[in-house]
Amino acid sequence: MSPGQDGIADAWYRGAWWLWLLRPLELLFRLAALVRRSLYRLGVLQVYRPDRPVVVVGNITVGGTGKTPVVIALVEALQAAGLRPGVVSRGYGATGGQFPHRVSSSSSAADCGDEPLLIFRRTGCPCVVSPSRPDAVRALLAGAPVDVVISDDGLQHYALARDMEIAVIDARRGTGNGFCLPAGPLREPRSRLETVDFVLYRGGDEPEVAVRYEQDGLVNMASGERRALTADAFPGPVHAVAGIGQPEQFFLSLRAAGLHIEPHAFPDHHAYSAADLSPLGDRPIIMTEKDAVKCAAIAGPHTWYLSISARLPDAVIRAVVSLAAP
Repeated sequence: MSPGQDGIADAWYRGAWWLWLLRPLELLFRLAALVRRSLYRLGVLQVYRPDRPVVVVGNITVGGTGKTPVVIALVEALQAAGLRPGVVSRGYGATGGQFPHRVSSSSSAADCGDEPLLIFRRTGCPCVVSPSRPDAVRALLAGAPVDVVISDDGLQHYALARDMEIAVIDARRGTGNGFCLPAGPLREPRSRLETVDFVLYRGGDEPEVAVRYEQDGLVNMASGERRALTADAFPGPVHAVAGIGQPEQFFLSLRAAGLHIEPHAFPDHHAYSAADLSPLGDRPIIMTEKDAVKCAAIAGPHTWYLSISARLPDAVIRAVVSLAAP
């Protein structure tokens, strides 16, 4: 988020009193969301239903909640079960302008966005990006044998029919003050969570609904060398770089491991240039894996990323595999 967006997000989650002044606009937003969803449910607006099951992984709040690691975990579980998943995404941050775009080894973040590129590089599964979810699914199914479609985000994109919905919520931040935009962080009323199949909580304590993120270690972007994330990984201070929805969580994880960091937060989906990293000098740089897919061409031998994996409740894995299995 930009500094201005950070400020209003802070107000949403601490419950600033002046947000009540925005309630008239919030009520209009709620009404518009209700009317829009009703038009799809009544068939006034067209809904595309593919001949493969669709699982949507999304959220009802503005900002990052860790959806992409959940998508990667689902794809890996389906692949382990011998199934062929495919992923569609909006491709936020893509500037290439050619859609639908099938992600390949030659794709850049400008072509498809950082999150689809990360999913493709981690899993190798077919991924297609388009602002139109139906167009992305059509292109996906036309170009590869797919047993199940995973939509990275898209909970509010009702033009695409779905067979299962998974909402991901940050356990610490929750749904903020409970208001919809612009008075709060909600894209839809909180009651929307009662209609999804699973609600998962990033950083939650209850195993049945918690998403746990395990640190796989540090990876050097030039050599591929791996190091455990411990205080011994680097003897002195390091730069920590994050352009994600909640960069402070990344910084906290590095501090918890015993590293002495100088944090550098950028807006979510930031398009990095050499000017962002060159002032940091030769001191080690640690960034998120999502940032790393955009920095391969400008990263030096002292640049590392933290690889993480999401661990999902067994019931979610079983339900998705069962949906996809013939």
